[in-house]
Amino acid sequence: MPAETVSVTGWGRTAPTTARLIRPRTYEEAVTAVRDSGARGSIPRGLGRAYGDAAQNAGGAVLDMTGLDRIHAIDVAGGSVLCDAGVSLHHLMEALLPLGWFVPVTPGTRYVTVGGAIGADIHGKNHHVSGSFSRHVVSLELLTADGTVLTVRPGTDLFDATAGGMGLTGVILTATVRLQPVATTLMSVDTERATDLDDLMARLTAADHRYRYSVAWIDLLARGTATGRAVLTRGDHAPLAALPARTRSAPLSFRPTRLPAAPAYVPEGLLTRRTVGLFNELWYRRAPRARRGELQRLSAFFHPLDGVPHWNRVYGRGGFVQYQFVVGHGREETLRRIVGRIARRRCPSFLAVLKRFGDADPGWLSFPVPGWTLALDIPANLPGLGAFLDELDAEVAAAGGRVYLAKDSRLRPDLLTAMYPRLDDFRALRAELDPRGVFVSDLARRLTL
Repeated sequence: MPAETVSVTGWGRTAPTTARLIRPRTYEEAVTAVRDSGARGSIPRGLGRAYGDAAQNAGGAVLDMTGLDRIHAIDVAGGSVLCDAGVSLHHLMEALLPLGWFVPVTPGTRYVTVGGAIGADIHGKNHHVSGSFSRHVVSLELLTADGTVLTVRPGTDLFDATAGGMGLTGVILTATVRLQPVATTLMSVDTERATDLDDLMARLTAADHRYRYSVAWIDLLARGTATGRAVLTRGDHAPLAALPARTRSAPLSFRPTRLPAAPAYVPEGLLTRRTVGLFNELWYRRAPRARRGELQRLSAFFHPLDGVPHWNRVYGRGGFVQYQFVVGHGREETLRRIVGRIARRRCPSFLAVLKRFGDADPGWLSFPVPGWTLALDIPANLPGLGAFLDELDAEVAAAGGRVYLAKDSRLRPDLLTAMYPRLDDFRALRAELDPRGVFVSDLARRLTL
C-alpha cells in the first residue's frame, strides 16, 4: 500500500507537522496500515475539517479514510443508512434527499466524513432538539489497535469513549445512522435582530423550543450598549405546501451553489479590525428587524461557506484559530464577561455564532453540555492572542465549562481534567485497549490524552 510523506495541518492552517499519509482502499488495507503503524503510531483522518491538530501525527502515520466511501444500504421505510466511515455528509445528502431523508445532525460544513462526525461527536443548529451526531448512531464497526474489528453499540463504554474520542480508540470502518425525514430541500426561516447579548439570550430562551434549528451570528466588535448585538436565524424543514406551485414538481432537488475558490495566495492583513468591523456593520444593518417564513435553500441555511472552496485561505499564510467553548445554564454572567472582554480587545472575528445546547450526550469527551456555546474565528497572528485565550480558558474552566477539542489547537493540558470529568476513564480505557499506543495524534500528545 503506497504512502507519501506530506505536511499535514488542520482547517485553521496552523502548526503543520510532517507524517506518512496512507490511503487504505479496503478494510484489509486499513488493518494492515494499523498493524504497520510504527513507533510513532497512526491516527485516522477524514476530510481535514478539524480546525486544530486532532488529525495530525508528527513523525507517524495519518490514515486518510476517504477511500472507504461506499453507501452499503439505505432503509427507505425505516429511515437509516449503513455506510463506510469515509462517506461525506455531502455524499449522503446527494443520496438521501431524493428519497425524503436528511442527516440527523450537520455542522456548518457538509464536507466532513461520517467517521469524523462520530469521532468529534459533531453538533449543529439543532442540538437543543436532537443532540449530537452520535446520539443517532445505531452501531459502528471499530478497528482496534491489535487489528480486531469490533461491533460497537450505544450504551457501552467503548461507544462512549469513541463518540467524541477524536479517533484515539480506533479506526471507524462503518456506521449505521438513523435519519431525519423531510418533504422538501427548502427551509422555512425566521430572522430577527437582537440589540445586545441580553436581548439575544432572552429571545433564545423564550422561543427556541418552537424551532428545530437555531443559531445567532454575533458582532463581537460592537461595544457599549450594543455589545453582543446579533442576527438570530431559526427555522425548520419546509413542508410541501409552503413551496410555490412552480417548484412543487421537484421538491427534493439538491443542487448547492458553488462559487469560485478563494485564491491560493491572500495578502497578509486582509482581515483587520477595520475591514471586519465594516463587514459586521453591513451584515447587521442589512438583516431584517423581523422576517418570518422565508424560504431558503438547505445549503444556504446550513452551509453558506461551503459555496466558497478553500475559504480558510482568506486568513493568509498564518491561518486562524477557531475558539469554541460552552458554559452551563446559570453561568450567563461568565458568557457576558467573555463577550465583553472579546469586544473590548477588538478581536477581528466575522464568523462568531452563539447557540443553546440541550441535554448532554453520553460520550466521555463529547463537547456539548446544557447551556450556551460561543464559537469564533480569530487570525492566528493577532498579537497576544495566546495569552488572551489562556485567560478565557481559565474563566471557562472555573465556570464548569469546556472547550471543543475538534476545534482546539492550543489548550493547556492542566485545564482538561476540570473541563472533562470522564477524562480519567477515557485514559484508562485507552491504556487497556491500546497498551502500545498505536493510535496517537498531535492533539493527544499535547493534552496527554
